[in-house]
Amino acid sequence: MKLSIIIPLLNEEASLPELMRRTIAMLQAYQNEWELIFVDDGSTDQTPSMLAAEATKNQRVKTIIFSRNFGHQAAITAGLNHVSGDLVAMIDGDLQDPPELIPRLVEKQKEGYDVVYAIRENRKETWWKNMSYKIFYRLINAISSGVNLPLDAGDFSLVTRRVVDALNAMPENNRYIRGLRSWVGFRQTGVAYNRDARFAGESKYTLWKMTKLAYDGIFSFSYFPITAVGILGWLSALGAFVGIIIILYLRLFTGKSIPGFASTAIITLFFGGIQLLAISILGEYIHRIYDETKHRPLYVVKEKIGL
Repeated sequence: MKLSIIIPLLNEEASLPELMRRTIAMLQAYQNEWELIFVDDGSTDQTPSMLAAEATKNQRVKTIIFSRNFGHQAAITAGLNHVSGDLVAMIDGDLQDPPELIPRLVEKQKEGYDVVYAIRENRKETWWKNMSYKIFYRLINAISSGVNLPLDAGDFSLVTRRVVDALNAMPENNRYIRGLRSWVGFRQTGVAYNRDARFAGESKYTLWKMTKLAYDGIFSFSYFPITAVGILGWLSALGAFVGIIIILYLRLFTGKSIPGFASTAIITLFFGGIQLLAISILGEYIHRIYDETKHRPLYVVKEKIGL
């Protein structure tokens, strides 16, 4: 079975030579046909020229170069749109995910699985990143609607051709690949591994990009935010109704009233905050609907080499 590997890259000139060496060495030991597809996500360093040079020397190494930075999920999608293999592996280019693990994923797939995802048991990253990842994975798994998202599993995985075809059939723009991978179903399992530290350079996943990915995951696979605001609205309305009854009772039957500008202001700000929160969540869903109706391509290719 032909094996395709997709590696998205953004300004990885420092780690690219070692990444190529280790990945190609692993693939040369593979008994069947293979291809290696790099997707450059708008790099501003020497990454594109290094990829072009390698693709020119090795016909099995292929390159897609974006016209600008479109994002990590778009880069993986571009790779999925161009692969020709029966088995397809997705792996990041910073060498935190070891390419040498891919043969283990292939062996596990032979047991009849369509998706074999890698589970991060240990991560050599900052404590706040580790904590935020753990909280996020457990949160999204708890609130996702009808989809069981595996804990501590990123995009690093191996999928069969029919899973690739199913993913390519989904035209949505706000993509969360690991969520879509779970949504398509089929038989899925995980393989545990220890995640290495970054080989060189700095992470391209800034706090903003991590937050955007988390938003895509939550709003693409859960209705919980809008449900939670609805519940909060009902509880607030119930509390206000009870408060009105208490105020009327005190005024009509005891002759007392509840004075105080501060309490009135606090209640007004509380309900105003709930309304703004509800509007912002509705706006997020509407914004995503608007994105889909524009029918813009997910990415624009500047150059293809070997494809």
